[in-house]
Amino acid sequence: MIFWQSIFIIAYSLFALSGFCLGLRQSSKKHNAFGNHPIFNLIGAFVWGDCVVFGLFWFLVGIVVLLLQNWWLFWLAQSAFWFVRSFGETIYWLNQQYSQRMRNPPQKFWLFKIFKNESVWFINQIAWQCLAVVSLILTIYFTNLWLQSL
Repeated sequence: MIFWQSIFIIAYSLFALSGFCLGLRQSSKKHNAFGNHPIFNLIGAFVWGDCVVFGLFWFLVGIVVLLLQNWWLFWLAQSAFWFVRSFGETIYWLNQQYSQRMRNPPQKFWLFKIFKNESVWFINQIAWQCLAVVSLILTIYFTNLWLQSL
């Protein structure tokens, strides 16, 4: 890896570690595991409880990538993660459409400005499906690059 790539991985890992620390504090001390925070969406965390798991995960991935000095391994981990995450979110939003319990009122989302009803849920579902497709393609692509780098 070249210098700027190492700096990027270090910065991303420290960002993830800060998400872990803040998420742990919000979840354990403030009992706010379901609290929203948009900044940590970058590591796949949508609520503070997610930060605890994903923050630690991305910090450890960063350490492994730095130890192995393999830039493509980082992108392979990113694409595989987002494939799994988006597949899970697709299932979540599919279930939300047919649930009697409204965990996420449509008004809560910025999409409500465009879609003025529960269609927000299926829009979220299909957006995550599109991300799953892109992530799957990138996973295949980055796997090839990673294998070539070994």
